[in-house]
Amino acid sequence: MSDESPGEGGDDGDAFERVVSRVRERVDPSEEEWARMREVVAALTERAEDAVADLCPGADVMQVGSTARGTWVAGDRDVDLFVRFPPEVDREDLEAWGLEVGHAVLPEGREEYAEHPYVKGQYRGFDVDCVPCYAVESASEIRSAVDRTPFHNEYLEARLDDDLAGEVRVTKQFLKGVGVYGSDLRTRGFSGYVTELLVAEYGGFREFVEAVADWHPPVEIDPEGHAAASFDDALVVVDPTDPERNVAAVCSAGNVARLQHHARALLAAPSVERFEATDPEPLSAADVREHVDRRGTTPMAVAFSPPDLVDDQLWPQLRRSEAGLVDELDRRGFDVLRSATFATQDRSAAAILVELEVAERPRVRRHEGPPVHVADHARGFYEKYAADPDAYGPFVADGRYVVEREREHTTAEAFLESDAVFDVRLGTHVESALEAGYDVLVDDAVATLAEDFGVELAAYFHPEP
Repeated sequence: MSDESPGEGGDDGDAFERVVSRVRERVDPSEEEWARMREVVAALTERAEDAVADLCPGADVMQVGSTARGTWVAGDRDVDLFVRFPPEVDREDLEAWGLEVGHAVLPEGREEYAEHPYVKGQYRGFDVDCVPCYAVESASEIRSAVDRTPFHNEYLEARLDDDLAGEVRVTKQFLKGVGVYGSDLRTRGFSGYVTELLVAEYGGFREFVEAVADWHPPVEIDPEGHAAASFDDALVVVDPTDPERNVAAVCSAGNVARLQHHARALLAAPSVERFEATDPEPLSAADVREHVDRRGTTPMAVAFSPPDLVDDQLWPQLRRSEAGLVDELDRRGFDVLRSATFATQDRSAAAILVELEVAERPRVRRHEGPPVHVADHARGFYEKYAADPDAYGPFVADGRYVVEREREHTTAEAFLESDAVFDVRLGTHVESALEAGYDVLVDDAVATLAEDFGVELAAYFHPEP
């Protein structure tokens, strides 16, 4: 995405508002879409109410989420129905009844599991979640994480009129366009709820963008002035219904910075292009080899079959494993320039890519001991290495004992191919996957990753904010 995109139109008027007006035409649902959504919600709600009436007369059904609050973007097809059970219902009954209602609402639906099971499926082109929860009196009394959602819904419905809902839709499209929308653990961006709170707080899309351009992280936004406990996050948005919770905790510092970059760029040169998410053209194997040759670094990849986990379980483990490998390679003197991790949607392939400035080290390395004047420790160090026939030393340098020892692995490739990899801080399931087998790809061999990860490699070799 270019940062030199021209503003829309000529010099007259406000280019920013003209761009927003064009985006609004695309993101506002048509009357036909609204009517279709309402028909779908009415039909599904009736099914849910009929199903739950025989199981628990005290339960009710509530539509939540963006379609309930009128903040959904044209083309989105998500409906969230919450079946609220009285707090006195046992957890086992809530789960069993919730699934029974879910299957009545979505006969061809499948069971998914968050904190407890729910049913997910499709109905007349809409993606539908039917989720059981407790109808507690306040968010401070929740018995499961989803119990908060109805409070979020009620809070925002009272604060978002039609105009602000339109501002939210434009904001969501901007966040999607710059790649920071989504609270899943792969994206680590802005959830719909956080987006709506921010727009309500600042009063509109332009006000939001202007504020973001001026943020100085860590940023704290507390809509209800709770003065809650401190949080250690780049962006803090205190949940107005639960002051002990930062609803923006999943937002990575990188995505906060990325949003700031694009907010400033949009203000400087308004363009519809910045609202459009586009993947780069995938690189071919030949393209990758050309980049490898041009950069003069040593790229290596650990390629393996990933564990069959949902994204929110897999990606934290992949990132933990990537960080563990990078830390250990750096510790061993191989100097990682940059790294990335990839996984296919069908879980057929995964890779951790590390690009090294140093691929080979000398056979010996310097190992410093304690200062000579620290008698006990110094004596132990000296006696240990004086008895090692392969060590150079011990000798004294700068007042401490020093020894030069044989390096365990002189190349990063040898390290990655050794069992020492399993001493690294890896994700538990990733470690099991590696134990089942993996390949180490070095230099031009990383080009074979282009078959599965051409788009990801394009983003790697053509990095943008």
